[in-house]
Amino acid sequence: MAQETSIRLVEPTSVRPNPENPRLIFRAQELDELAESIKQQGILVPLTVYQGTDGLIILDGERRWRCAVKLGLTHVPVIIQPEPSRLQNIMMMFAIHHQRQDWDPLPTAYKLKDLEDEFTRREGRPPTEVQLAQLASMSRGEVRRLRKLLALPEHYRDELMDELDRPRSQQRITVDHVLEATKAASSARHRGLVTDSQEDELRKAIIDKFRTGVVANTVEPRKIGRIARAVDRGEVTVAVGQRAMSRLMHEPAFTIEQAFQTSVERIDFEHSTEQLADRLTARLAEHRERDYELGDGLRSSLQRLASELDIALAD
Repeated sequence: MAQETSIRLVEPTSVRPNPENPRLIFRAQELDELAESIKQQGILVPLTVYQGTDGLIILDGERRWRCAVKLGLTHVPVIIQPEPSRLQNIMMMFAIHHQRQDWDPLPTAYKLKDLEDEFTRREGRPPTEVQLAQLASMSRGEVRRLRKLLALPEHYRDELMDELDRPRSQQRITVDHVLEATKAASSARHRGLVTDSQEDELRKAIIDKFRTGVVANTVEPRKIGRIARAVDRGEVTVAVGQRAMSRLMHEPAFTIEQAFQTSVERIDFEHSTEQLADRLTARLAEHRERDYELGDGLRSSLQRLASELDIALAD
């Protein structure tokens, strides 16, 4: 079937949304802004569609179509393409839209699973991570992140979908909040700071602290990982780490920063300083092995360092 590239004018009522579109959320404010632009200038970019059994199915332009319906336009410009297979349809939806305004991650994750399942059905085997990334026009890192979302317990995914109905500025819990809380709780469990049954309790406590504003920084849960690593290195006892996690779970106003300060802040700082000192020692040894002369800037910096070392070692 030859591809048709001419623009046609069709009634909006003859057009249907694409069931394979990963964009499930269409926020009113964003649609209102687009509708106002269309009201002033018209639809400048035609919709891309294909002929389905019950009408023209949108490949590109559902937001424009929704605005046309809302404005009561009698015609919209379209370009009709050949009907794709379901696998091709999902791939095209990803490819067409991926580089535009960011999709909400969770609906995208659900559609990525559909893409994976359709490939498996057709090929008799699941795609590799590389293949799935290519099919979805994504990086492997993006694919991994979306798969982590699908691995969340259902009630977290449901809560995130409910949040998507709010304007972005009013969303209290985002995908990043839940993923960071999940990673932190998992790190604590692996180091024995919480039991298997307490892992979700800790995750929920962190998410609740995000919701109430007790924790405002999205990446602050990473400090729980730093506590866990300090325990793993034997720099603090398991009991110290467990007490910090218990307070996080049972004291709503207790912050992650407080947990960090009361357990491993000094030790963590000293460990980071130790690593810097080791790297500097190795760097200076390499400098000497290369028989480089000390430049004025480096000499001045080392003199300041020597002064600080004299003070530190004298304490």
